[in-house]
Amino acid sequence: MLFNSLEFLIFLPTVFLLYWFVFQKNLKLQNVTLLISSYIFYCWWDWRFLFLILLSSGINYLAGILLATKNQKHKKAILALSCAINIGILGFFKYFGFFVDSFISACAAVGIHLHARTLNLILPLGISFYTLKALSYTIDVYKNKLEPTKDIIAFFCFVGYFPQLLAGPIDRAINLLPQFHVKRTFEYDKAADGMRQILWGFFKKIVIADSCAVYVNKIFAGYGTLPASTLALGAVYFAFQLYGDFSGYSDIAIGTSRLFGFSSKPNFSTPYFSRDIAEFWRRWHISLTAWFREYLYIPLGGNRGTKAQIVRNTFIVFLLCGIWHGANWTFAAWGFINALYFLPLLLLRKNRRHTDTVASGKILPAVQELLEMLITFALVAVGWIFFRADSVGQAVAYIERLFSMTLLAKPAGSGAKLLLPVIALMVSIEWLQRDQAHGLESLQLPFLLRWFVYDCIIVSVLWFIGREQPFIYFKF
Repeated sequence: MLFNSLEFLIFLPTVFLLYWFVFQKNLKLQNVTLLISSYIFYCWWDWRFLFLILLSSGINYLAGILLATKNQKHKKAILALSCAINIGILGFFKYFGFFVDSFISACAAVGIHLHARTLNLILPLGISFYTLKALSYTIDVYKNKLEPTKDIIAFFCFVGYFPQLLAGPIDRAINLLPQFHVKRTFEYDKAADGMRQILWGFFKKIVIADSCAVYVNKIFAGYGTLPASTLALGAVYFAFQLYGDFSGYSDIAIGTSRLFGFSSKPNFSTPYFSRDIAEFWRRWHISLTAWFREYLYIPLGGNRGTKAQIVRNTFIVFLLCGIWHGANWTFAAWGFINALYFLPLLLLRKNRRHTDTVASGKILPAVQELLEMLITFALVAVGWIFFRADSVGQAVAYIERLFSMTLLAKPAGSGAKLLLPVIALMVSIEWLQRDQAHGLESLQLPFLLRWFVYDCIIVSVLWFIGREQPFIYFKF
């Protein structure tokens, strides 16, 4: 089920009414309601893949129980087996065909022609997200950071929780699971802010991302005949399409969670206002970055050890982060490029220079801050070309044409330029709200003006809703 669908507009208030008005006094029944609702939400896409969520939930629930043993060898074996099964399932569905095709292509390059059939597997929605969530539980229990739960309903609810099921955020067990064990009470202010965050998420998804997608698709399809100025516009629009799409989904998911009394950490924190790549990665897809840092980068040694080890750890993390996004060499190239961006800051120990909010307490940034933000955005946007391209060759060709003499030419077409004021509006709101969790939180405006802003956003969402596009991260 899609957030931006009529079915969800019926589904959400139905679950909300049952949750708060029918089962409010019984925590167990509230959790059962969320569990059944989550499975209905998922089955709306394809009921056949529900067994994978059940399997992942069951394996990690059982692993948590077994990890209560004091025998360290047994604990390591249980953890290894659990991780192997989880990663094996993810790898089979997501990467089997990719590696078979890559092997056949590599053999063909040296004159060996193989004829093999792949299974044409359908990638189950959300598998990359709920697998990492489930693994966070097993690993944290192994490290004694979390007590294993015996409440099977709460645990299955944690793994399959519908707001986060298809595209995150990847809320770790140590943050989210305990919330299923305590009584939740309805808080009007929390729910109202959740509704504002949902509205802002719909604005970013439907008005910004879906509108940008129309032009991005045309520009990337015809990049070979377009001037560099149009390609630059396409790269900028894709940067905002991706941000509006994914951060919009996260806002809807987090806002929906607040309606049911749950708290989630922000998944995006105005990343395009970052002053260097290190700051960008602290603000972009925060839950995924935190997962890779906690469960991969630090166990590898992090930034401890020799420079060679630091370089190795950085490339491993960024390459795996890239491949996590999709079974295509374009994502590996994107990860490699970001590692190159990040390494100089890390090796020079300048990766923690910008931990505060840019221009905090000021209306406008300093000239140096503005230049740093523009340079960082440009680097990120060039990297996103690999993220969007169908192949590494297409991405390289796009960038080659991008840096040509036609960069100063008038962009082809006129419709695409009309999006710039809409994007500027979103950027302006987020700039003014950059210290807040989302663009409409604590909007400091008089009552009537504030509601005028809300009404304008609602009208714009309804106006643009006909350009509905699937969420980009569903394919990951």
